[in-house]
Amino acid sequence: MPHERSLRMNRRSPLLDPMRPHLLPWLLILPVTVFLGVFFLAPFVMVAKQAFVVDGVFSLGHFAQVASHWKFPIALKNTLLLALAVVPVQLALALLMATLVTKMRKGRDLVLYIWTIPLGISDLAAGIIWLAIFEQSGFLNSMLVALGLGETPSVLLSYQSPGMVFLAIALAEIWRATAIMLVILVAGIGLIPKEYHEAASVFGASPWQRFLRVTLPLLRPSLQTALVLRVILAFEVFAVVVALGGSLFPVLMSETYAYQFELLDSGGAAAIALVILGISVAFTLVILRILRVPKGAQA
Repeated sequence: MPHERSLRMNRRSPLLDPMRPHLLPWLLILPVTVFLGVFFLAPFVMVAKQAFVVDGVFSLGHFAQVASHWKFPIALKNTLLLALAVVPVQLALALLMATLVTKMRKGRDLVLYIWTIPLGISDLAAGIIWLAIFEQSGFLNSMLVALGLGETPSVLLSYQSPGMVFLAIALAEIWRATAIMLVILVAGIGLIPKEYHEAASVFGASPWQRFLRVTLPLLRPSLQTALVLRVILAFEVFAVVVALGGSLFPVLMSETYAYQFELLDSGGAAAIALVILGISVAFTLVILRILRVPKGAQA
């Protein structure tokens, strides 16, 4: 009798019905779909409406207004230059650090923990830490004076030294966000079977050749993920720039903040936000194209 009761329950359950196995995946992703619909798609539609609707009529007026402002081309150039300067350096450092960590036999977890400490520090806190280094009474000036390389502390972060402002922001971003790529690459290298490296060694491949011919090709999925994530975050840099550069180094996110909270122009802020989204999508597609993973390749 219990066996017959179980069979009847199985027949009534659509998930257990062998004729409807396709329903289970859809039901499993339903909560995520609802979450994205409520907290992403709905706000996105509202932002798009603010950007493209002027006085109840579809218009590109907000985009034209933003693009004609004198700060917009400067903010766009600064954002792109910062991303182009920071991301390649972070990629090279993350590859080097991930390779070193995976080759360590002792202390691996401790070293990885120390290198990922910046992940636990907020953007603003990271900016303040580096401000304490570069400001007039900061660590860098104190060290230069103590070494006899300067008589009095100098103002490093000013409108007269835009290159130093850019360098300070770039260094802070490299220090703060390299660990994001490091974690992804360490996980990717750990998935590469050791037999591939051993086979390459048998055939006389040097460590550099094994890295180029074995590690990098098999690490392509992880590189793809790390680069996409880091490039998107690079275009959204804000707190570090505000802490170190303030209005001396405008970027797209700081202009979005200025339009929304200083100028009280939500339409202009929405327009810049969509510009940032468009740039992020464009660079993401380029990365996915360059680092496309062949079918059947290992993750």
